[in-house]
Order: sequence, then C-alpha cells, then structure tokens
Amino acid sequence: MFDPALVKPAIVDSFRKLTPRTQFRNPVMFCVYVGSILTTILWLAALFGQAEAPAGFILAVTLWLWFTVLFANFAEALAEGRSKAQAASLRSAKKDVMAKKLNEPHPKAPIRIMTATDLRKGDVVLVETGDTIPADGEVIEGVASVDESAITGESAPVIRESGGDFSSVTGGTRVLSDWIVVRVTVNPGEAFLDRMIAMVEGAKRQKTPNEIALTILLVALSIVLLLATATLLPFSMFAVEAVKAGHVVTITALVALLVCLIPTTIGGLLSAIGVAGMSRMMQANVIATSGRAVEAAGDVDVLLLDKTGTITLGNRQASAFVPAPGVTEEALADAAQLASLSDETPEGRSVVVLAKQRFNIRQRDMAALHPVFIGFSAQTRMSGVDLADREIRKGASDAVKAYVEARGGRYPAEVNNVVTEVARRGSTPLVVAEKGEHGARVLGVIELKDVVKGGIKERFAELRKMGIKTVMVTGDNRLTAAAIAAEAGVDDFLAEATPEAKLATIRAHQSEGRMVAMTGDGTNDAPALAQADVAVAMNTGTQAAKEAGNMVDLDSNPTKLIEIVEIGKQMLMTRGSLTTFSIANDVAKYFAIIPAAFASTYPQLRVLDVMHLTTPASAILSAVIFNAIIIVMLIPLALKGVKYRAIGAASLLRRNLLVYGLGGIILPFPCIKLIDMVIAACGWA
Repeated sequence: MFDPALVKPAIVDSFRKLTPRTQFRNPVMFCVYVGSILTTILWLAALFGQAEAPAGFILAVTLWLWFTVLFANFAEALAEGRSKAQAASLRSAKKDVMAKKLNEPHPKAPIRIMTATDLRKGDVVLVETGDTIPADGEVIEGVASVDESAITGESAPVIRESGGDFSSVTGGTRVLSDWIVVRVTVNPGEAFLDRMIAMVEGAKRQKTPNEIALTILLVALSIVLLLATATLLPFSMFAVEAVKAGHVVTITALVALLVCLIPTTIGGLLSAIGVAGMSRMMQANVIATSGRAVEAAGDVDVLLLDKTGTITLGNRQASAFVPAPGVTEEALADAAQLASLSDETPEGRSVVVLAKQRFNIRQRDMAALHPVFIGFSAQTRMSGVDLADREIRKGASDAVKAYVEARGGRYPAEVNNVVTEVARRGSTPLVVAEKGEHGARVLGVIELKDVVKGGIKERFAELRKMGIKTVMVTGDNRLTAAAIAAEAGVDDFLAEATPEAKLATIRAHQSEGRMVAMTGDGTNDAPALAQADVAVAMNTGTQAAKEAGNMVDLDSNPTKLIEIVEIGKQMLMTRGSLTTFSIANDVAKYFAIIPAAFASTYPQLRVLDVMHLTTPASAILSAVIFNAIIIVMLIPLALKGVKYRAIGAASLLRRNLLVYGLGGIILPFPCIKLIDMVIAACGWA
C-alpha cells in the first residue's frame, strides 16, 4: 500500500491538486483550503506588524492547515495511484498490431494489411496462428485457441468459435492455433481494453448517489458550523466590551475551530474510499463500468444465480446404476459403458469410470464388435452404439421410451418410477435401452448427480443474515430444481428458465423496491442483464452480454457475483464507519478549543478543559495537529476497507456506533493530550 513507487507520485500529485478548481470539487476540504489561505495572509500581516496573535502561533496553525489539505489530497492520489498501476499492466497489453482486413468475410478473400488503429466497426479481419487479435469483435467463421492471459491473468487458453456464447474476442489477446474471421464491433478508443483502462484510472469516475447524498449532508453540516463560527467574533467583541475582561477571540483561533469542527476526516477520505472500492473490484479481476456499479453491488438484496457452475460444480457425474426388472446391475453397467466409450463429455467419461470401478469392466476387444457410435443430437436426445448383434441407446427418458416402443418393446412402469425418484433427488436420469434379436427392452437408469459446491450453503446463510435473498436460476424441471435448491439452501428458484422468465423475475423483484444482481454470458442473457441493477457479464461471453452488463468478470467465474456483492458491501461499510468516526471525533475538539478561545472572558468555561492542556495556544495547535494526522492514520483503512462481516443492517449500525462512534469520541482525548505534552516539552507552548 505504501510502496515507494506509489507514494512518490502521490506526494507530487498532492501538490498538483492544490489548484482552486480541484479543491472546489470537495466542498468540505475547500473550507479548509480557504482557511489555510486566510491564515497565511494573517501570518504575512503579522510579519509586518499587523499581528492579531503571535506570528509563530499563526504560522504553526497555518502549516498544519495546509498539511490537512495535502493529507486529504495524498489519500485520494494514493488511491488513484494504485488504480493507475493496475491500468499500466492493462496498457501493456494494448499495443499497435497489424491487421489482415478482408474485403469479404471469407478466409480466401483478398487481404489488405493495415494497422489496428485504422480499423472501424463492421470491418472484417482474418487472425491466424501467432497473430494478435487487433480489435474487439465477434467470431463469424472458424474456431481457434486463444491466449487471453494478458487480459484475465489466466494462463490456460480458451476456445473461440463462431456462433453460440463463446464468439466474443478481445483486442490484445493472441491466437495460439488455427484461424478465425472476426467482425470488429468497436471503433478506435472504444475497445474493451480502452474502457478498462479509463475505468481503472478513475478518469470517468462519477460520484455515486449515496456519495452525493453524503456530500450534501457534510456540506450542510459545514455551512451550519461556518455560520455558527462566524457569529462568535462579534459575540466575543461584545462580551469583552461588556465585562471589561479577557481579550477578543482571534480570527486564527476561529479558523482553527471551524476546521476542527467540520467533518474534515471523512471529507478528506471520501473520494479515496470510492476510488479504492473500484480498485478492490479490479483486484478481484472484475471491471466495473463506474463507481455507481460498485455501490449498487453494496445495496443489492436479491441475487439471481445460475445453478450450473455457481451453485453446483457443473459437471454431472454418474453415481449409480439402477437396473430394470429382470436385468442385472452388471449388464446395465456393461451396456452403459459401451454406449459411452466415444462420449468425451464429463458425463460420458464418468459412466465409463463408474463401470470400471464397480465391475472392473475394461480392455474390450472393440475391433471384434465392429462398433458404429451414434453421437448425441438435439433432435434424438440420445446417443449410443450399433454393434454387430445389437443397438444400445442412452438418453432422456421420453426419447428412450419412444425408441423402445417404436421397436415393439415395453417401457416398464418401475423404470418410470425410478426416473421420477432420481429427478426428485435433484439428479439427472439417463435411461439405457437395447435392441437385439428378441426386440427392444429397457435395461435401466444411470443416475447423474450434479454435486453442490462445498461451503456454498454456508455462504448463502451469510447472505441471508445480511437480508439478501438468493434465487437459483436453472433450465431443469421443477422437481430437480426444488431438490437442488433445498440442498444448496437458496431462498427461491426459477425452474425451466427462459430469457423472458429471467426478465420477468427481475422486474417483479424491482417492483417491490429491491436491488437485483445477476450474471450472464450469452446474447439471450442481454435483456435481463440490461434490466438488473448489478449485471456481471462473463469475459468469455458474447459482446451483447458485455455491453448490457455494468461489470465484466475477467475470470468468467459465475461464483464471483457473491464476492462482488461483498466488495460493494465493504465499501458502504467503510464509508459509514469513517463517517461515524469523523463526526464523533469532533467532540474532543470542543473541549480543547472552546476553553482556550473564550475562558479569558468567561472563566467558568475552564471546567471544560478536562484534558488540562498547557496553554490556550498549545490547546488550539494540538487540536489542529490531531485533525490533520488522523487523516493519514485512517488512509490504510480507507484504502483497504473495514473488515467485511455478514451481519444485518441493524447489527451493523449498532457495531458502527459502538466501535467507530464511541471510539471516535474517546480516542481524540488522549491523542490531543499527548500532542500537547510534546509541544510543551519542546518549549513551543
């Protein structure tokens, strides 16, 4: 966090941010900025004999007021510096490359070599083995292995092909094998990498709604305290004249009082908290399009989560063979393995492995069997193998039933009951049948189990404590969906989900005043992503999904949605905690400055000097020094964030009031006293 490579530029930026235009963007710190200028003028006047107070005292107050402004600038610059460092690594992936532009979308078409910066939306380019993809686009022809490590940090290559949900490619990634034809979907400067760099650097960071509301509150509080402080000078003049005792309060003391009483701590750290929130999101390999998206993640109270890959491991595994009446389990396993030998899916491989484990079926003489393997298709919803003496098929129960009955066989009621029971348990039933010399018959059922991820139920319980409702979205039937939902511990589920059903579900929750988050990667997810308050698109997904979302997960991990919500919650918790502390720690400053400024006129005010500070000058200076130093002390907390805890809003409020409210009241007293003792020991009191 305090790496010299970050700190040195941040120190320089702290001075660059001293321009009035920059300071005016933060109203609370602008008050400190104006006060610093005013006391600087008073110090210069004191040097020329126009002293309202000792020149040394005015100079000390002035320096610490300027330090207060610089420390606030430093906090923001350090947060921005961390983001710029992240952006630098992204920028290294952005380089000028040559593109092979096609006059028509076909690899045999004439090729024109040109720079990537000359490409425009709609252009078609050929990318071959070893080439860098010149711009963001959609694969319209071909299939290739692509290295996306420059973007995602993941070394394993990914497959990109035309059609489907894996057709999107990002400029700056590299083709490792084969070739693809890409239609460019962005103009120069609009590429995903360009937007990532701008987002991470915070160049386009806008204040979020909560941040704006908090700023208005802080400004209102500052104006009230400014008006109250401004009235103290005529009041002091009148009081001194009336009682003929004491001396009129100095403008330097009033400026110090104002700066110490307005919420400078949160005012100085507010921007840094927002920038750091986006930075933490980037560290999780998630690009947020704006600070609004990060903040919205903290306000989410409904999560729509895909079952496959998020709640379950995604690869269904064969877990049991359930034979039909009159069939042995070994005969079923033997047929199921034969039908799965050419099936390279995780499900098919798991059937082969289970048959080996249960019955040691291995080392077949396939040449003697003359197999003709039948691949799975959406039309037949079955796969299998044709042998010299029989046909074996495995697939969906209704498809296998139709296959058996069409060949004169009978579909046993017992098998139908097993299928229903397997589905009720949340597993997927595959029915196996064969057609031999004596006709067609059902051999039994393979149970494929989609395993719920370890620890996911506990995470959902934590989210429930925070008042977040979890909804599982799946294409499974209601029986299967209900069983997995119960095992995973989600609050609700959407079975047989279609794009229209997802959209309707999101709108229904939003109509109840809820904030909804979801993930998606396909073009069919784009409408729902556009509707959701927090929409996380997978980097492996289509361009339409990325454009519809307000976040992009570079790891393409659906489970990341839970982490994103936690990061958003952490940012809001950090802002709330430091706001509470900032307002609370002003209390001690009353006990330091009020007696110092007015006790000469009103001796009774000395009872407020509970810290027994050495002199009025040291009391005021100690409060000003503490007011500046506390900003630096809280920078690590602002950038790192308070520790995330899965607790409800009421419990969080009580914790904030106890830890940061009570702590904010108590901590300044010993700190101001310690500073006063140091000042006295140095002979500056």
